[in-house]
Amino acid sequence: MPKRPQVGIGVLITKDDRVLLMKGGKGDGDATWSTPGGHLEYGELLEESTMRAVQDVIGVIIADVTFLAITNEVSEAREAHALTIWMTGRYVSGTPTMQAGQEMSAVDWFSWDALPEPLFLPFEHLLTGRCYPALWDFSGGDGARIHTI
Repeated sequence: MPKRPQVGIGVLITKDDRVLLMKGGKGDGDATWSTPGGHLEYGELLEESTMRAVQDVIGVIIADVTFLAITNEVSEAREAHALTIWMTGRYVSGTPTMQAGQEMSAVDWFSWDALPEPLFLPFEHLLTGRCYPALWDFSGGDGARIHTI
């Protein structure tokens, strides 16, 4: 049977000009920072998967879920290939907490100009415009600007 990419969901959740991030525990993304997320389950709509994953992983409720971008990561060393579908969601309620059974070691809100390091590779790719569609515009001559979504 041929190898196929895994499909993950990453969710940008913002509140008061801060973004919600979690630090990975064991497994893929070990000790790196990224947004909450999960895997797309068979038969799920992207919006349903996004809301379910956020509530399951950190106990937060979001609304107004929309598509943002896709990143594509291939690791020859690990023989792994993953597509991450990036979604955005408006924070509604809940205190972000580390849920039992989840592989994370910390969760918190961060300002965009003070993100923790190291970042999970798919999240880094999103932030640096290595995604589809590219979210950054370097053509203006005075630095990068994010495309309006």
